[in-house]
Amino acid sequence: MRAVTNLTVHGIGETARALERGEDATWVTVEQFEQVVDAVAGRPDVRLTFDDGNASDVEIALPRLVERGLRAEFFVLAGRLGEPGRLDADGVRELVGAGMRVGSHGWAHRDWRTLDGPQVAEEFTRSRTVLAGLSGAPVSRVAIPFGSYDRRVLRRLRMAGVTRAYTSDGGRARPGSWLQARNSLRHDLDGAWIGRVLDGGAPLARRAGKLGMRLYKRVR
Repeated sequence: MRAVTNLTVHGIGETARALERGEDATWVTVEQFEQVVDAVAGRPDVRLTFDDGNASDVEIALPRLVERGLRAEFFVLAGRLGEPGRLDADGVRELVGAGMRVGSHGWAHRDWRTLDGPQVAEEFTRSRTVLAGLSGAPVSRVAIPFGSYDRRVLRRLRMAGVTRAYTSDGGRARPGSWLQARNSLRHDLDGAWIGRVLDGGAPLARRAGKLGMRLYKRVR
């Protein structure tokens, strides 16, 4: 397989909590989500990931994934488990029991470029320890909050033993790469958007711009 498309789902359906600034831009309806999973079914070159540990991961997404024989990776905020509108410990176990993979989105949805000392341990170590205890398996993959990273963040992740890090850079990725670009579902997605993203059909200039931004983030 030469390249894969990674999709990121945030929230689905009616919101059950107060959204953070800008979060509504990546919240989709049940119908939009069903459009996506129908298009993804049977596509080994497409991976589904979920960020933030929203309750809709289990309540809405999980049964629709199982129905279509799809597997996905869920990146959970360990420090927000059990909050209104969020996954709780039983929800994490339910995902694992259904054959889904659980990874870390950190502890409290902080920008990893701005962490102080104690926060580094929470975001990179404690979060994974808590999730490993719930899932019954080591947690070695992460999704970077806000897609915000630089070379210092990447170095910390490698030192922490992270085996794969997902970003929000957009575009396609090499299947085995340590750093994986993803494409976030948006509130205004439609069939044309799905087809364009799954087929990697962004204009050449836009693809070049994304590659340039990825390189900049890695070295800044």
